[in-house]
Amino acid sequence: MKFFLDTANLEEIKRCATFGFLDGVTTNPSLMAREGISDQTARIEEICRVTEGPVSAEVLAVETEGMVAEAKTLADIAPNVAVKIPLTLPGLAATRELSDHGLAVNLTLVFSPLQALLAAKAGAAFVSPFVGRLDDIGADGMDLVESIVAIYNNYAFETEVIVASIRSPQHVLRAALIGADICTVPFKVIETLAAHPLTEKGLAAFLADHRKAADKRHNPSSH
Repeated sequence: MKFFLDTANLEEIKRCATFGFLDGVTTNPSLMAREGISDQTARIEEICRVTEGPVSAEVLAVETEGMVAEAKTLADIAPNVAVKIPLTLPGLAATRELSDHGLAVNLTLVFSPLQALLAAKAGAAFVSPFVGRLDDIGADGMDLVESIVAIYNNYAFETEVIVASIRSPQHVLRAALIGADICTVPFKVIETLAAHPLTEKGLAAFLADHRKAADKRHNPSSH
């Protein structure tokens, strides 16, 4: 499973890149606004210099013609830009046109298996089911991911499933067990994935034992 970082924060991306498992980045207008970014193009350029993996940049247009024009402008920023388009009928039409021209499209705001099926039929490179937002209304977002993965396996679709709107390590674990292609994860969740109290306890014990052994070597008469 690939790990994307879901952020527009450049420092988070740079730090995650040092961990050795950053496979790409996803952004959206809300994430840009959270960072106070008004020039999306400049920030996408900066992100693309940090990672060679796909970097999703979202269009703001809602009609097909506008989506296509905006998507082509975004794709010109760097060769690894994937264009994010909302899963609507105009978005599906734009996806077909863009994918026919060799552009990678990430169809986003997906909340049903049938939407994901249409995304694959339209030629999307990626589809982004939003699991946390489904959990928020009492549904189980990971059930959606399981259905999408099953459908894609049935027909050998090449569209990759990006599990998005991740809120917890359990979302990441279940995505890996289901066999999703990618998780796009906020930095605060990334930090929790490597943490475990027994790891910390064990490390503290190892270091304490090492200090005791070192003290004995340097002060044999005191023992």
